[in-house]
Amino acid sequence: MSEPVFTSLFINGASCPAQWKKSYGVHNPANPEHIVGFAADASVGDVERAIAAAKDAHPKWAGLDVSERADYIRKIAENLKADEGEVAALAKQFTTEHGKVLFESTLEVNRFADRFMQVSSFASRLAEEEKISGPAFDTIVTRTGRGVTTLIVPWNWPLAILGSKLPQALLAGNAVVVKLSEYASLTPAILLAKVAAMLPAGVMNIITGDGRIIGDTLVGHPDVRQVNFTGSVAIGRHVMMTAAQNITPVTLELGGNDAGIILEDAVLDDAFFQKLYLAVFLTSGQICMALKRLYVHEKIYDDVISGLAAHLDKQRIGSGLVQGVSMGPVNNERQYNVVKSMLDEAKATGQDIHYYGTIDDEEMFQKGYFYRPSLVTNADPSLSVVRDEQFGPTLPIMSFKDEAEAILMANDSELGLSSSVWSQDTNRAVSVARQLEAGFTNINAHGPTAMDGLSPFGGVKQSGVGRNFGYEGITQFQETHSISGITGAVFGS
Repeated sequence: MSEPVFTSLFINGASCPAQWKKSYGVHNPANPEHIVGFAADASVGDVERAIAAAKDAHPKWAGLDVSERADYIRKIAENLKADEGEVAALAKQFTTEHGKVLFESTLEVNRFADRFMQVSSFASRLAEEEKISGPAFDTIVTRTGRGVTTLIVPWNWPLAILGSKLPQALLAGNAVVVKLSEYASLTPAILLAKVAAMLPAGVMNIITGDGRIIGDTLVGHPDVRQVNFTGSVAIGRHVMMTAAQNITPVTLELGGNDAGIILEDAVLDDAFFQKLYLAVFLTSGQICMALKRLYVHEKIYDDVISGLAAHLDKQRIGSGLVQGVSMGPVNNERQYNVVKSMLDEAKATGQDIHYYGTIDDEEMFQKGYFYRPSLVTNADPSLSVVRDEQFGPTLPIMSFKDEAEAILMANDSELGLSSSVWSQDTNRAVSVARQLEAGFTNINAHGPTAMDGLSPFGGVKQSGVGRNFGYEGITQFQETHSISGITGAVFGS
């Protein structure tokens, strides 16, 4: 095994240890006895220093032209991809600390850079001020960055998720404090420190540590002017309540229990089952926008199950670093136990649970947080595996008789992040999609492989408020300021 990795905080343009010199270990989920490295465990004082640094840096950063901020973001994107060897090494390390297979880690590191480049393309549009001319008044609507912005990301796809909010916050004119998850701290901290070093001191600050200790300061500090959080509903609710003490605006992308509807005219070919597999089981199902409830027309129900089962049986479960392995472990013991409790409940009530795939290393499988992918067929809608977000490699499948029943079942959830409709009739699929209670709906696809980063993304109901991605994902980080006067008094000649 390689030597442990050590990562620091990054505050006011420099790497630094936690004030109280504490750190915490990050374990390999494929072999929990293996400590991959240690991350700085920030104190409340460290958070306060980071917020102060961001507050001091904000006026100068916000005072730059949008085009100047876009130049920084564009150069960051180019720099992140300049060294292919470094990208490969970071991806390998990320697989070790996270568990996802190497292909997915490489995809995530590259996607982080791609999203910086994508956001920089909105600069000219963002620079345009709106002018309103009507009877009696002329008005200029300006937009400015809010100030110190806290960005909090989860462990499942931390870099990709940061790509949906970090470059947006920076382009909008904010200085940021980024909080990483304790379960995936090392590689993201190294990569983010590289980004922060390419910005003026204090514009970007990086914190790692126990959210139970530092979370309320990150969210409830009076100098924090916006919070953007991705994570669970329970913690999102607490974030919202804490931020409300200062009337701090929040963007919350919370849990998803995404429904997919397969209509009877769907084309069940190899491409269909490959997309369906990725929609459900990418990163062992640990994706907020993964397909987590599947509703299939009764005429093709058996065909969908047999086709998906055949695809699942081709999967190989083991360490993400082993060539040929297509599914790694669940990231941490806590999430492993969530999945276990759901499957135990389903088994105890007599549900049909079918496991697939082959195990690469039986000894490792027993030690690590591994599951073989599974299907819960003819699932009882009252079970937790249907009602709640599994965030693991299992899928409940239910049948329906007609569109109305499918829509009713899909909408029967307190969550509404994303969804999908599968049909060869585009007009019909879009018609069904319009009736689904979700912030994002795909046609004949689902999940991050089908994510359009140029459009806004977020949830309805308890899946959150606000949007990431797209132009709206940038303007949410800004305040509007209207400058108005009688006709002729504002626009000038």
